[in-house]
Amino acid sequence: MGDLNFPGQLHARIVRSPVAHGAIVEVDTQAAQALPGVVAVWAGDDLQHLPPIPFRATAIKGLTPYCQPAVARGMVRYVGEPVAVVIAEDPYIAEDAADLVMIDIDEHEPYLDAACEPASFAPSLSCEPTVIEKGYGDVDEAFSTAFAVVELELKTGRHSAVPMETRGLLARYDTARDVLELHGAAKRPHWNRDQLADLFKLSPASIELYENSVGGGFGVRGELYPEDLILCHAALVLKRPVKWIEDRREHLMATNHSREQTHRIHAAVDQKGRIAALDETLFHDQGAYVRTHGARVADMTIGLLLGPYRVPAYRAKAHYRLTNKTPAATYRAPGRFEGTFVRERLVEAIAVRLSLDPMEVRRVNLIASSEMPYERNLSALETDVVLDSGDYAGLIEKSLAFSGWDELRREAERRRAQGESVGVGFGLFVEKSGLGPSELVEMRVEADGSVTVVTGAASLGQGMETAIAQICAETLGVDYRRVRVLHGDTNRIAFGFGAHASRVSVMTGEATRRASEIVRTKALEFAAELLQRHVNQLEIVGGVVQDGKEGPSVTLADLARQLHPASPARGDREPGLSASAWFHNKHMNYPYGAHIAQVRIDQATGHVAVERYAITYDVGRAINPAMIEGQIVGGLAQGLGGALFEEFLYDQSGQPLSVTLADYMMVGATEMPPVDVLILEDAPSPLNPLGIKGAGEGGVTAAGAAIASAVDDALQRPGLVDRLPVTPQYLRRRMQQYDEALGSLSGQGAP
Repeated sequence: MGDLNFPGQLHARIVRSPVAHGAIVEVDTQAAQALPGVVAVWAGDDLQHLPPIPFRATAIKGLTPYCQPAVARGMVRYVGEPVAVVIAEDPYIAEDAADLVMIDIDEHEPYLDAACEPASFAPSLSCEPTVIEKGYGDVDEAFSTAFAVVELELKTGRHSAVPMETRGLLARYDTARDVLELHGAAKRPHWNRDQLADLFKLSPASIELYENSVGGGFGVRGELYPEDLILCHAALVLKRPVKWIEDRREHLMATNHSREQTHRIHAAVDQKGRIAALDETLFHDQGAYVRTHGARVADMTIGLLLGPYRVPAYRAKAHYRLTNKTPAATYRAPGRFEGTFVRERLVEAIAVRLSLDPMEVRRVNLIASSEMPYERNLSALETDVVLDSGDYAGLIEKSLAFSGWDELRREAERRRAQGESVGVGFGLFVEKSGLGPSELVEMRVEADGSVTVVTGAASLGQGMETAIAQICAETLGVDYRRVRVLHGDTNRIAFGFGAHASRVSVMTGEATRRASEIVRTKALEFAAELLQRHVNQLEIVGGVVQDGKEGPSVTLADLARQLHPASPARGDREPGLSASAWFHNKHMNYPYGAHIAQVRIDQATGHVAVERYAITYDVGRAINPAMIEGQIVGGLAQGLGGALFEEFLYDQSGQPLSVTLADYMMVGATEMPPVDVLILEDAPSPLNPLGIKGAGEGGVTAAGAAIASAVDDALQRPGLVDRLPVTPQYLRRRMQQYDEALGSLSGQGAP
């Protein structure tokens, strides 16, 4: 976005709240307005006509009063909340003017711990908008007859995507066309377009969103944020382009956070470690407002918590609470990173309690491949959870063999005997992908024989264009390098559902296959007429329709030219060698995999070094294995960040302490271990003809679980890790607590 400019553009700077919670007494903009070069300064009273930012359709009730206004009105609820906006002739004047805006706030006590009793959000409104409940079976009966009950309290820290490029927007109102343009869209351009149209009382045809190359999205980029509304309003009112680029400090305290949860989970088990029931209570820290994802992360967490295991009875309650922190939403593998950590910690705790091998506890609880499709009697993302296919037992064995598990454990034992703290950990997971409900693709063969595919999917660096081109090429019979995939402009295609929830390869891929089949059929039927052959005698190879190697042939380019509207050869046929196709899907599909980590710990400092890593992942069918491996390794970098380094911290007054990259620690090249990746195609999805399952999030999902398991093993302290990230400070403190608790038990005569 930094390179995109329009003549006469203005620049915006957001004035943000310096306190976490309080009543706005006054916002004094006079000095800022008087600065030469300042075009406008607006505070909440000036923008009160702008409606709050909506969330996506959901069955969860009670969220509407908690939506975020574009600019704070009356109250501020987190450090970084927009309080005013300055529009100026250049970005330097805008920044200088923003510093002149004086904000008087009557500070209130902040609410910062979602596991504590909920505070007040506003008069007659609790900061707990909803409690989400899911479950089935007789949980109380299972606990009353259980051989043992295992209880854990586990936490995941607050972190976020922190993409290479911060957010940026450029809004322009084209008066000649009566069209509002917004450049900088990502993830869900069509949904954002429709919401902006509704918010500004415009026709969707009067708003165009343009996607730009971005430095990753990972769930946080491309949502509707306050800045989207502010810039669109400014462009409409001032009739000049308005640009805003977020700086890194703003990004760390204003862009969506995620992950912060507290889990209290109980398991009822028999002598062999078989789970009879789970009882889960979740406290989800949403931050200050409900943003566009609503309560989806909390809902997904408890809806998908059970992973690959058979659980006869389940009860879950998610307390969705607003705190005085940056609002939260999704981040790559939302709910599954957290839930997998909790579930795998519980499995290992069961093994310790019953003196069993954790791998055997996993095996006795697995859903069998013969039981697929397996109905969970749960929902997530407004769809029933039905595990479509999978061989979980087979994957465990393949992952152990691939990683050399037995040798890794023997090596760790040898090194521990020599005084090193080395351990190996395991995490098993089930992902979700292919979220519907629909996707549309439009396709045409051009006069030069190239193929154009138009889609409303978004590209966030995941290689979507290559994958779609490959599906088109394989189905149609052309060279994939001759396939051009167009996206990133809501004007190109009427409908689009973007790129999120690992859906593009499944949804857009299948719509592409269907459109390719239609075009292929049209080409073969027309070619059969021209070549005087039966359709069954013909095939398309390299863009040429032919009857064997020696028979007559015609190129797709020739067919496209002869189907031109003005071509006499077309006859009564519909013009164009083209098609559009929809794919509708009621259920998600479920890839699955395992992470294995080897770590070494410096007990003096608490530093955890990851020495080796292996990931096994079944994606149903791999379109492009090299891209999948890249997705997995890239995801692992983010997973290791959340497992070991990354966390947004706040002081007692709600001031964020992690607003620079010196304080918010991320994985660099020196922290990344060698990674071995095994891609499996053992369980194609029955929900689409290609059998594809999504591959974008599996590298993240079990990282926290595997690292926690490995740290326990390295220190020979089962159950040591009870929260993420495992920072050096946390680990040293936790080791001391663990040893003190063990000493206390020994003093009481415990074995």
